Amino acid sequence: MSSSDPSLARRRWLAAAALLPLAGCGFQLRRPPQMLFERIALQGFEPRSPMAAELKRSLASVARVVESPSQAQLVLQALADTRERAVVASTAAGQVRELQVRVRLKFRVITPGEREVLPPDELLQWRDMSYNETNALAKEQEADQLYRAMESDIVAQVMRRLSTAKP
Repeated sequence: MSSSDPSLARRRWLAAAALLPLAGCGFQLRRPPQMLFERIALQGFEPRSPMAAELKRSLASVARVVESPSQAQLVLQALADTRERAVVASTAAGQVRELQVRVRLKFRVITPGEREVLPPDELLQWRDMSYNETNALAKEQEADQLYRAMESDIVAQVMRRLSTAKP
């Protein structure tokens, strides 16, 4: 078969025609939301808070995170930033078999003049995990991974809420 074969040309034309509708589908990679502010301060977080660190990383791509609220257009105020762990199931002998790990962030967004931009909101994520005393170290690492994943999810939700905030 040569390249001048009419059946080969027809197959190529049909393949190109089949792909044509996909060219205009509007697919785009997810981008960070556009913010209506340029500077933001984080307040009320513990000094080594993993949630604050994750927020700073995410905000750095869309705004400047400043230390002083007086320099900021908006202030994200953490009212509660907690990691929790609760026993969900145990054996008759009292040994833990299942845990629930939770991450909770309660926050509000205000201006430096204390005008409320976003009212207090609480975001809570939880995951269940099995537990075995013989694998305590591995289960501790698993819990840390779950905490980080939940914090990333909460930060994504906070970013979506911040995209609606008008200073």
